[in-house]
Amino acid sequence: MPILLALDASSSACSAALLRRREGVDDELISRFEFTPRAHTRRLLPMVDEVLGEAGVAPADLDAVAYGRGPGSFTGLRIAAGTAQGLAFGLDRPLLGVSTLAALALGAHRRHHYRYLFTALDARMGEVYAAAWRCREGRVEALLAEAVLPPSRLCLPPDHADHDWVGVGSGWALWEQMPAQVQAGLSQCLPEMEPAAEDMVLLAVEAFAAGEGRPAHEVQPVYLRDRVAWRKSR
Repeated sequence: MPILLALDASSSACSAALLRRREGVDDELISRFEFTPRAHTRRLLPMVDEVLGEAGVAPADLDAVAYGRGPGSFTGLRIAAGTAQGLAFGLDRPLLGVSTLAALALGAHRRHHYRYLFTALDARMGEVYAAAWRCREGRVEALLAEAVLPPSRLCLPPDHADHDWVGVGSGWALWEQMPAQVQAGLSQCLPEMEPAAEDMVLLAVEAFAAGEGRPAHEVQPVYLRDRVAWRKSR
């Protein structure tokens, strides 16, 4: 059965996780998670070594590598992408990019059993990265596609506005800028939650089983707002 490694540096947190899926028994999931602003480069590879060592797994035993492909911090996404691509290329293993917003939704579903999750990350410049999801039995289904937009333009999925929605992610710290219809539709907000590799690896193993792994050079970060990266490079 497959063994997958996932890593993430898309936010102020840094994380790594290893999943060993075994037939007839519970999955083995080992993870590390730390809030490490401006220390992602220093901590990411040691975290990878820690989860591999705890699992007793050599890099060559991995079947695939996954990483948080965004949206999120531009610098963090590049750090994670470069690290994951280097590992996947060196091991000749497929690489999978996992949505940070989907991972946020799955994390809230796994920990609190919420079903309807509206994820939002602070994108700076007066905008948020946002998407809406329905979660059932450990799976996430997109109800609103990922987008970058001002908080004032957020809206609940039209066909699901009457459900009990929970907001997840740093974007909800901008609550006062949200439309009244969105505020009224949310029963709770969890602005402190960050994307985590342990949720990404669970999404990645399903994608891997569906044959979605790709050669390392074909998998790229998803910024949603490429013009910011262009401005910073000038």
